[in-house]
Amino acid sequence: MNASSNPQSVNIVMIEDDEGHARLIEKNIRRAGILNEIRHFTDGTTALDYLFNAADGPQRNGPALVLLDLNLPDMSGTDILARIKGSDGPVRRTPVVVLTTTDDKVEIQRCYDLGANVYITKPVNYESFAQAIRQLGLFLSVIQVPDLDDGR
Repeated sequence: MNASSNPQSVNIVMIEDDEGHARLIEKNIRRAGILNEIRHFTDGTTALDYLFNAADGPQRNGPALVLLDLNLPDMSGTDILARIKGSDGPVRRTPVVVLTTTDDKVEIQRCYDLGANVYITKPVNYESFAQAIRQLGLFLSVIQVPDLDDGR
């Protein structure tokens, strides 16, 4: 991210119930040079509460990027995606990267229809997964995240 975008200001919200995957994702994002804060949630209920209600969450405190697993213990990732993209406030402009083991074409299409920005299938093989996350890290280092402030 260039100097004018202040990389520290974009919080990464990771919604992933598998601790091993979460550690691997964070390690490889760091390895790609991304220093932004990563807030990790293991279920959808807590993550949605943070996104919409927390004082330091994106609804009130802007910009964020969501890394979303589809298979969560309490609700599906597609439900979370629908809530984010169907909301009225600034959260709906939050970029969402779906990271999941599901490579079902119908599911992929559904996520894009709901407003996902990127869909990445988690390879089951560790090295392939690590490589995919490193590439995600490089992607995160160059994307521009919309300012979620509605001009208030």
